[in-house]
Amino acid sequence: MTDEVNPFESLQEQIDDAAAFLDAESGVLERLKHPERVLETNLTVEMDDGSIEVFKAYRSQFNGDRGPYKGGIRYHPAVDRAEVKALSGWMVYKCAAVGIPYGGGKGGIRINPREYSAAELERVTRSFAKELRPIIGADRDIPAPDVNTGQREMNWIKDTYETLENTTEPGVITGKAIESGGSAGRVEATGRSVMLVAREAFDHLGKDIEDATVAVQGYGNAGSVAAKLTEDLGANIVAVSDSSGAIYNPDGLDAREAKDFKIDTGTVSGFEGATEELTNEDLLTMDVDLLIPAALENAIDGDLAADVSADVIVEAANGPLTPDADDVLVERDVAVFPDILANAGGVTVSYFEWVQNRQRFSWTEQRVNDELERVITEAFDELVKAFENNDVPNYRTAMYVVAIRRVLQSAEEAGIWP
Repeated sequence: MTDEVNPFESLQEQIDDAAAFLDAESGVLERLKHPERVLETNLTVEMDDGSIEVFKAYRSQFNGDRGPYKGGIRYHPAVDRAEVKALSGWMVYKCAAVGIPYGGGKGGIRINPREYSAAELERVTRSFAKELRPIIGADRDIPAPDVNTGQREMNWIKDTYETLENTTEPGVITGKAIESGGSAGRVEATGRSVMLVAREAFDHLGKDIEDATVAVQGYGNAGSVAAKLTEDLGANIVAVSDSSGAIYNPDGLDAREAKDFKIDTGTVSGFEGATEELTNEDLLTMDVDLLIPAALENAIDGDLAADVSADVIVEAANGPLTPDADDVLVERDVAVFPDILANAGGVTVSYFEWVQNRQRFSWTEQRVNDELERVITEAFDELVKAFENNDVPNYRTAMYVVAIRRVLQSAEEAGIWP
């Protein structure tokens, strides 16, 4: 595992890899490798004890050719400018990959939320929302949850924006609670798309997902939902992990019970259904049919990729493989299905939420899930078509070819503004 690879440089390398299969001018492609603007701000917030702390915060708006900027806000001590730029770029191509009319954005605050009270986090969040106010809006930039944020934080941002603007605009943010204009099915959407891509991938590869062994690195929302829904397909979840380490049972873990244990204790370590405790690196190199990296970027670098033993990888996290890892896994004939498709369920249902907010009409959870399945399976078909019709090295490059073509078409149709 590495933290030395710059995620923004990884994004640019992925775009360059796909550009070799595209007929586009170098200047136009160069534009697609850099954000249009980045907000960098310092939040000065009073703590519960009266002391003052300053938090670095960012919002990157990468490309708006296909629609409003769209992307989450994460709270993590490793948040920096390069990370949010990369994540906002991945959002551009994720939205284009599944054909929804958004551009890409991303934001974050450099903070460890576990070290602060709910009242302090609310003040931090509202302070950030005040800074974001001039650049967000239902037709401009629509934030959403990400690592260590959820409905609570989105509700605070929505309320701050609406209060300062003296308006009602539920579509300014997605990932809200149902009572605040959120969508049914949103909480499970990212994990559900991971399951759908895994199902389609096994079918495409002529493999049977029933009884397939599965390891999940990262047991937050996306990883745990992907685990339980893949388990519902008949797969055997043999290992899961979080920041504390990994647990393993060759006969299978109960995905739902493991999640309940983590909710109760804050960790998967010590779960009584496990027969052995391992490291995260042990899990990533485990001999399984399906590996789902669902934590942070750069989980697998070139060195670790040489020891990966999974047959199929479906990326639930953003950027969990470095470009060097991709190269190694191509050589080792490991099928990797990329993040910009696999975890696109979150932004897809965020789009559904935004549509419902604009219509002031709510969909049923069944409709949301049915529409999500249609979008993801159609995008998977486009991925396979691009993989088979272009001499690309892997499924990631094929998906980028599809996505970049769509962004280029939108930019061409709009023209270059003087």
